[in-house]
Amino acid sequence: MSTPRRTPNRWWALAVLSLTQLVVVLDGTIVNIALPQAQLELGLSDVERQWVVTAYALAFGALLLLGGRIADYWGRKRTYLVGMVGFGAASVFGGLAQNGTELIAARGLQGLFAAMLAPAALALLTVTFAHGKDRATAFAVFGTVAGTGAAIGLLLGGLLTEFADWRWCLLVNVFFVILGFIGGVLFVSESKAEGDNRYDVWGAITVTLGLGSLVYGFSLAEGGWGSVDTIGFLALGALLLALFVWIESRVAQPLLPLGIVANKVRGGAFLIQAVTGSVMIGALLYLAFHLQIVLGMAPFASGLASLPMTVAIMITAPIATKLLPAIGPRPMMIGGPLVVAAGLVYLSQITADGNYFVQVLPALIVMGLGMGFVFVPLQNLALSGVAPHDAGAASATANSAMQIGGSIGLSIFTALYAATAGPTTDLTGKPLLEAFTNGYSAAFLAAAVGMVLASIIAATLIRGAKTELLPQGDAHALVHAG
Repeated sequence: MSTPRRTPNRWWALAVLSLTQLVVVLDGTIVNIALPQAQLELGLSDVERQWVVTAYALAFGALLLLGGRIADYWGRKRTYLVGMVGFGAASVFGGLAQNGTELIAARGLQGLFAAMLAPAALALLTVTFAHGKDRATAFAVFGTVAGTGAAIGLLLGGLLTEFADWRWCLLVNVFFVILGFIGGVLFVSESKAEGDNRYDVWGAITVTLGLGSLVYGFSLAEGGWGSVDTIGFLALGALLLALFVWIESRVAQPLLPLGIVANKVRGGAFLIQAVTGSVMIGALLYLAFHLQIVLGMAPFASGLASLPMTVAIMITAPIATKLLPAIGPRPMMIGGPLVVAAGLVYLSQITADGNYFVQVLPALIVMGLGMGFVFVPLQNLALSGVAPHDAGAASATANSAMQIGGSIGLSIFTALYAATAGPTTDLTGKPLLEAFTNGYSAAFLAAAVGMVLASIIAATLIRGAKTELLPQGDAHALVHAG
């Protein structure tokens, strides 16, 4: 097995791979601010509006494990380049959509190709920066980009919606795709898992259908948790996922080696990733609605209003990076989510006649400060100690946790919003802003409870000396590159 080639190009590779991560994360939120205009132009129902967001996160999360294995076996660079082209094509399809069905289908296709891109990019990063200080720096940069991507998506979405057209929230990806493809060709080296590799077809089928059924069941909860359809799809999803685990324990080359998630530290990191995804995808959608519908902000002003959280993350991330070797990830993973939860509780106090600078801005700053201490150690923990052969599967699991967490979180928040808000217009059709804020408050409080749960998970599962939690890595434990 060869050692990695340490070339100056690896820092250019980091830039390219970080750009990729930015694209797949910001596309989870870039359409949020555009949704009111898209809904009017295409005549979307409220259910279709939710599925414009959910289709991307669901396809992305459900197919990530398969995408990770394709990257491992077929070649990570090759998978990355194909994913880039497909993502660009799907973005063009969505930007030219003429009805809700086409837009939702395009978002699903974006998610499919993102499921190839994301694990390939993270696995390439893992083998390019295998150990030492450079690895810590690379993962800090990558994690910061991942953490700020959702908020950047809101800002860019507002800018494009107000000064161009909502369709550019999808078409803008073409520019990222061109840069990413050229950069990938020039600066990224091919790598793949060694040996005779076979795909786990039944594992791929059961996990994809299981996750899809689970998320769809949660999405139906808006109509009632006790309905036959809701219970049926949730039960089917749980059954299929149990079958997936049984299959993975018996096949020679599983789609998801159970040892990846059986490790308490990594398993805890994946669970925290899921909760964080619910906040970054689900809660930020309702923040966008509050800024536009209740506070009456224009799309760009709405995106700009979300920027303080991004700035706070960018301020905190370098501090967290320096502290990480000194104190280890555990204190950050316990304290960070609690800080985010405090911000969400403050945000839940919004009122129909409230002021952005009093009721929203402080909450965003506090949330950003907390998220910075979550994102920096999270990627390292999720991939710590993973065998090189399983780098793609592990990175896919980390991404899948965030996307599926976001899908489920959005569905739960939507159900809580619908149950709490009640009728949102009076008999004359005039919006009842207090009803909107009641619903948004319920969603923010639920997100806060989730972040407290994340802190408890960290305290319970992320245990061990800092040298054990953040191993420097073995220079010889690398996949074949070339």
